Amino acid sequence: MAGRHLSRAIALQSLFEWDFSESDSIKPSHHKKLEEIVGRNVAEFGEGNVETEYVLALVKGAAKKKDALDAIIAKAARDWPLAQTPLVDRNVLRLGLYELLFAKKNEVPERVAINEAIELAKEYGGERSGKFVNGVLGTIYKEMGEPGRDELPRRKRKYKRKEDLTPAERAELPLKKLVGAMVYSCDSKGNIKLAFVHDVFGHWTLSKGGVEEDEDEKVSVLREIKEELNLEIVIDETLGVNEYVATDPERGNIRKRVTYFIARTDNPDVIKLPEGSGGLDKVAWFAISQVAELNLYPDVRPIVDKAIKWILNKE
Repeated sequence: MAGRHLSRAIALQSLFEWDFSESDSIKPSHHKKLEEIVGRNVAEFGEGNVETEYVLALVKGAAKKKDALDAIIAKAARDWPLAQTPLVDRNVLRLGLYELLFAKKNEVPERVAINEAIELAKEYGGERSGKFVNGVLGTIYKEMGEPGRDELPRRKRKYKRKEDLTPAERAELPLKKLVGAMVYSCDSKGNIKLAFVHDVFGHWTLSKGGVEEDEDEKVSVLREIKEELNLEIVIDETLGVNEYVATDPERGNIRKRVTYFIARTDNPDVIKLPEGSGGLDKVAWFAISQVAELNLYPDVRPIVDKAIKWILNKE
């Protein structure tokens, strides 16, 4: 086994052992324990071909940034709660994502970080672990803008960019239906505020969620806004549809079609995110005058602008 790959395997084993016994993010007292775990595993499995400092840096780095890594993973795999993900798979993801985000790119290019994680998942995880890790890290890589992609020969590219898909290819992708809402409130003085959620990729966006089988979309959006924002809403208007290509950890490229509504709440003060919000880290109300400064996704901004125009005309 090549030196770096073996080093990563020992790092994975060490993270697995640490995660099995520690549920919190790394604390100062954990440094010594991590060093002991790594030292023991290097001595037992190193075969004289392991970079101990490299292993220790990987393990300490991934452990220290566990919360941030987990939030990003949760965003990319919202239908697979991390707490229910097999222990090997989630530590492969942490290790691979840590290298993807924080390794020196001249030493570990993005595709190397992903491919090494996939190989670890295949070797030490279950039957579907490699595919799962591939899907999650591939999703995150796309969210990053696929850095270094153009440096790869076309024949070696594993993921087809959405802008490279033909209309026919897009139409053939599996479809996942979602609903979302531009939620607003208006007080007795006519002051209008809009609700946005913030994700771990640094964007403000609209609250949205899935449509259950045979469920009416208006019923879905009432349920989803209650679950994600703790708000009771009244639907005013159907706003429009936004369709885009995303990567599902199990199915690869899929179409996501979001039907957006304009909805009003009369009790804005109870807004809050539940624990384990799948990659969302905060929620807030904004005045209309503040929206132009928000970091919104490009495909969401037209939806928001249309909603603002409708709300102002109504009020």
